[in-house]
Amino acid sequence: MLYEDDFEFEEQPANIRDRQIPGKGGAPRDGGPRGGGRRGGNGGGYGGGYGRRGGYQPHRGPSDTSHALPDSAKPARDLLADLLERMGVQHAEIHYIPRQEGEYLEVTGPDLAMLIGRHGNTLEAINLVFNNMINAGNRSNRKYYTIDAEGYRARRADQLKELAEETLERCLRDGKPVRLEPMLPSERKIIHITLAEDERVRTESEGEEPERRLVVYPA
Repeated sequence: MLYEDDFEFEEQPANIRDRQIPGKGGAPRDGGPRGGGRRGGNGGGYGGGYGRRGGYQPHRGPSDTSHALPDSAKPARDLLADLLERMGVQHAEIHYIPRQEGEYLEVTGPDLAMLIGRHGNTLEAINLVFNNMINAGNRSNRKYYTIDAEGYRARRADQLKELAEETLERCLRDGKPVRLEPMLPSERKIIHITLAEDERVRTESEGEEPERRLVVYPA
């Protein structure tokens, strides 16, 4: 199933990229659930990847079990390897990890803080450029990958899944829509996918960037 957010790859203004996303310390504007922070460190910003003292906490291996690289993903892996080399990222390894929300190409290495950037902004920008490059001139059979570094975005995805479940419970309990805070298109997509198979609710995005948000409605 595809959603309108699958195709929103434009760069986001700084006031939305740098905003605290609902997590352990945030809540939807209508007083909805606080969500997503239990697994992700401090819960602020993009959550995960930053310890209690504010420093980046690297991981030695991929966040999930790495899988054999399928032939369909080899061009993407090669393109990412070339981008990393041109960026001066040394001694990096690329792992292929399929997750519920899509295919991940996770980069591991000795020093990837510069690849992630403040609140994950560099990683988000790389992902945007990468997917535009891999799909250039291709209007059918388009492929989208999530570029990750040391599990940073995977941990954020897990937080968003928790937020989706908590929002689902509130929506069913109160019997009325729950509007979440504005999020990036890639983050809204995770909420969409997490709740897609639950027939008791439906999800839609509303508003214009940078204030576009996801709403969970009772079916």
